[in-house]
Amino acid sequence: MDKLIIIAGWGSYPRLLIEGAKRAGVRQMDVVAIKGSTDRATWKAADNVHWITLGGIADGIRWCGANGYQGAFLAGQVNPLSLFRGRFDPEVKSWLAELPVKNAHTIFGKLTEKFADVGVPILPASYFMDDQMPGVGVLTNRGLTESERSDVEHAMQIAEDMGEHDVGQTVMVKSGMVLAVEAFEGTNAAIKRGGKLGRGGGVVFKAARKGHDMRFDIPVVGLKTLKVIKKAGATALAFQAGRLVLLDRESVIAYANAHNIAIVGVDSGLPPAPLRP
Repeated sequence: MDKLIIIAGWGSYPRLLIEGAKRAGVRQMDVVAIKGSTDRATWKAADNVHWITLGGIADGIRWCGANGYQGAFLAGQVNPLSLFRGRFDPEVKSWLAELPVKNAHTIFGKLTEKFADVGVPILPASYFMDDQMPGVGVLTNRGLTESERSDVEHAMQIAEDMGEHDVGQTVMVKSGMVLAVEAFEGTNAAIKRGGKLGRGGGVVFKAARKGHDMRFDIPVVGLKTLKVIKKAGATALAFQAGRLVLLDRESVIAYANAHNIAIVGVDSGLPPAPLRP
């Protein structure tokens, strides 16, 4: 593979993917940038940039097919509310109308089908992210206390159950009580909601469901989420080892240490996300 493209939302994820792919020897890494979303650092790191609006994603897909890309990535964040408030063209509206259930799996799955139709396969968004996918172990100065460990084990079970229904990826637990389960609002909003109920304390657990399609919607945590965790009063973040992208790793760990927040990767018994074709 020497000519790939990223459909890039906001955040540092797409840029880190470009850098990882370049280190791995990919010759050309281009970007389809979404107006109002894609970070400047991302499109500056790319070899070439093609701009679209979120509502015009259908034209972007056709453009990728016409330009001979061997594969594409879906990386970076898009505000979930844009799916309800965005000005989509009639073609994209018809795609969404075909989905009786709308969640990350069905929506990104539909986009994956449309890319396949133009001869551009969607690749796992974990490819080339070696430095951003921690394994089993404690990343911070301290590990979990006994009470935190108990809450993490409970959260893991809740996450496994909710994964069966593809509800969300985040669970917040305090003293055995479930404070929040992520729905369509996203990770940070779920943590804020849990923090209001818990009024300090609790753990946050982030998980990909069993059989998760690693081509899209891989769990992601960055510095912004750590700041939300701190503000919510949670004392620990746990995640499935090898199944989560940790953005800005050094800054995240430094911030967690400064605020006595434990960050721990746990063995889920599930396969890690692939790092290479």
